[in-house]
Amino acid sequence: MAESQSSGAKRHPRPLSPHLQVYKPQLTSITSILHRFSGIALSGGVLYLLCWLIAAAQGAEAFDRLQDFNGSLIGRALLFGWSVAFFYHLLNGIRHLAWDAGFGFELPTAAKSGYAVFIGTAILTVAAWVIGYFQMGAF
Repeated sequence: MAESQSSGAKRHPRPLSPHLQVYKPQLTSITSILHRFSGIALSGGVLYLLCWLIAAAQGAEAFDRLQDFNGSLIGRALLFGWSVAFFYHLLNGIRHLAWDAGFGFELPTAAKSGYAVFIGTAILTVAAWVIGYFQMGAF
């Protein structure tokens, strides 16, 4: 066997593993990838929440600075993004729990539940922000 490798015998190339450039994106693959991204985003949100709690513990001046940032365009964009990530991750996690229980694997059902996650995310995010602004007296 060592002689055949040293004598220049041609090796057959092994097939490549399937990857994103081979397969056309499907709704289930997109929702899976977004679920992972939303989990990563929520991890960053937890770190930001920790900074908020530390600022609250440090006193009114530090807390007010962070609250001013939260009220800025960038701060609101971050908070909005984290709320989208939260509701998406929550709803898609419920969808995965149904799959773990053996429900919803049929392609039409999987597609409907995927679209339901996107629609539910939009509705819950907008509702949370409207309720939040309403509670602050903005409406």
